[in-house]
Amino acid sequence: MTSTDSTQNPPAEAAATPKAPAKAPAKDPWDLPDVSGLVVGVLGGTGDQGRGLAYRLARAGQKVIIGSRAADRAQSAADELGLGVEGADNAECARRSDIVIIAVPWEGHAKTLEALREDLAGKLVVDCVNPLGFDKQGAYALRVEEGSAAQQAAALLPDSRVTAAFHHLSAVLLQDESVEEIDTDVMVLGEVRADTDIVQALAARIPGMRGVFAGRLRNAHQVESLVANLISTNRRYKAHSGLRVTDV
Repeated sequence: MTSTDSTQNPPAEAAATPKAPAKAPAKDPWDLPDVSGLVVGVLGGTGDQGRGLAYRLARAGQKVIIGSRAADRAQSAADELGLGVEGADNAECARRSDIVIIAVPWEGHAKTLEALREDLAGKLVVDCVNPLGFDKQGAYALRVEEGSAAQQAAALLPDSRVTAAFHHLSAVLLQDESVEEIDTDVMVLGEVRADTDIVQALAARIPGMRGVFAGRLRNAHQVESLVANLISTNRRYKAHSGLRVTDV
């Protein structure tokens, strides 16, 4: 007689089940890449904000190229800064750089990016433009059809990796050689973590600064608009205010 005792013929489901693979540990948000060897181009580097960023990054040891519509104007600004900074026209600056910071006036933002679409293809682009208007009541945020300057950049540069950062920095402090540290956080926005990590690491190259992830590009509008509030604060208190994010 054939036995049907399960102890003698265990069913298949009773066999040892393979263990699920262990979950990978969460990535430390402050484990950022080494960006010291990357070349940073600053389009609009002859303006106050761009020039200040170029100076601070070069002072921190970053290789920096200033871009302008006129190569001689860019070279003149680079010569004034020293620190190994080079000057070039916008297209050459974009081509030679690994990271390209967009610091042009809002009025020329779209036109500049449209002209440089091919030169910026494959590049990590950091938009720091603030669409602002000014009247007797002070600064105010402008409406942008795409939602923000950063989103406009993403729409115009489909082959680039667009992020947004460096909006809330005082151009006066950036250019002041007597200021050793810039005491502020930099809100960094973007779609890909690897890209925002690079921008955070770049911000951290400047003493006193820290890059903090602040969401995807769809959140860039309120970050850009906040500059209008900071301008009002600076006018009231005769200051050069920045931001600090607490508890992170």
